[in-house]
Amino acid sequence: MTTMQQEIIEALRVKPIIDVEKEIRLSIDFMKAYLKKHSFLKSMVLGISGGQDSTLVGKLAQLAVNELNEEAGEERYAFIAVSLPYGIQFDEQERQDALDFIQPSKCVTINIKESVDASAKALADAGITLSDFAKGNEKARERMKAQYSIAAMYYGVVLGTDHAAEAVTGFYTKYGDGGVDLTPIFRLNKRQGRQLLKQLGCPPHLYLKVPTADLEENRPALPDEVALGVTYNEIDDYLEGKTVSQEAQEKIEGFYARSLHKRHMPINVFDNFWK
Repeated sequence: MTTMQQEIIEALRVKPIIDVEKEIRLSIDFMKAYLKKHSFLKSMVLGISGGQDSTLVGKLAQLAVNELNEEAGEERYAFIAVSLPYGIQFDEQERQDALDFIQPSKCVTINIKESVDASAKALADAGITLSDFAKGNEKARERMKAQYSIAAMYYGVVLGTDHAAEAVTGFYTKYGDGGVDLTPIFRLNKRQGRQLLKQLGCPPHLYLKVPTADLEENRPALPDEVALGVTYNEIDDYLEGKTVSQEAQEKIEGFYARSLHKRHMPINVFDNFWK
């Protein structure tokens, strides 16, 4: 009998052991093939936070662009790294370190504070006061909107950093950081992403950094593992088919069931969500 763990592993395409070089090549070739297939595309866009996931996807994207330009014999393609702080970001130095590592074709900085605060005020004027958590999601959606605006002007696609350890928990904002065109590291868990960064020569402090979404103002820089109540090691072990504690298993499978709507296209009458 197939267990829920097996179903999740199959759905998210996680391998218990990876060939790091092959996974790097797969992500690069995936992005290159997509841009080649759609000849009107000239760029890829991604918000760089200074954390592990955006550092990895950003570096892979830049490597793909470098190869495309070399094959084309001209600077036809670009990777646009976008800094999207809300005011002043507490880990700004890490973001700058990530950009130094990635060496993007182009850097753009958009401070989202004014836009987010204006949106929150407009809602408040209508009698709807956002909670701290809801305002955090507002920040994520403003970042998505800005990236799509940039992509529209540079004939680009928006990249996402979604990976298996994030997908299984639904730990992202619907139509925020979940609103993207391509997800180059879908299939990898958190520790596998670290393996790729290590192979790519990333400074260790970037992939050993404590993961945080940093969206809530009342709980700034709240570690993901505290918010989730389960560690990434437990999540990664689960996704690799290993045995985890009953408590961790129940939390992971509960997150997966509750976040199914995030991994599904908008629901219509032919879906079974509403029956």
